Amino acid sequence: MENMNYDDQRIFARFPARFPLRFLDVDTNMEGGAETSDISAKGLGLVTNGHLQPNSSLEMWLHIPDQGEPLYARGEVVWSKMVEPNKYRSGINLDKADLMGLSRVLRVLRKS
Repeated sequence: MENMNYDDQRIFARFPARFPLRFLDVDTNMEGGAETSDISAKGLGLVTNGHLQPNSSLEMWLHIPDQGEPLYARGEVVWSKMVEPNKYRSGINLDKADLMGLSRVLRVLRKS
């Protein structure tokens, strides 16, 4: 079925943001690194070197360059696709909206 009138159902706006991130796949106990491509209060876009299995649970530590501790979040991989060899884009739905964490991100983005 062709979906030409797709409406984005997101509640929170996404902001382009590139920050390093460490993650732990809770299901496989695999650790890895990634870079964010965009951020919202309820989701992350990630770029990784390996495929993340949809429906996998992740624990993540986002390194925001604001002299604070890494921002901790939990979420689930919604989708993951290869964009070039050894480079994948993935969408992560966060378990809960983190408005305080998003405010840290926005302060750093505003300064750059």
